[in-house]
Amino acid sequence: MKTKKQGNNWTAYYDPDTGRYFAEIMYTSREGREQYDYEITADIYSRLGTFADDCENERLIKTAKMTYSFENTMYGTLGPERTVWDEEANEAMLAAEAKHDQGRKKKN
Repeated sequence: MKTKKQGNNWTAYYDPDTGRYFAEIMYTSREGREQYDYEITADIYSRLGTFADDCENERLIKTAKMTYSFENTMYGTLGPERTVWDEEANEAMLAAEAKHDQGRKKKN
């Protein structure tokens, strides 16, 4: 099974050691950055990348449990910087990302 799927503004990870799935949506522009992390289900992960439009992938991800959000823009269009934490899930997602990146480096 693939352990990473990616679109224009989203990336999803599967951690085979824990059996957990995570996704991140990130928007970056001259005005600032938005980042949203989710713990997704196996069903959502399996459906990601099957849509012709990446917006549909993002909508599917947004149906899952949000574990972290960060919004900060130059002009304050999104309001002040704010975060929402599920610390355990966020740490597990970061570990899954690191494992995937290390595995990729070993193959090269």
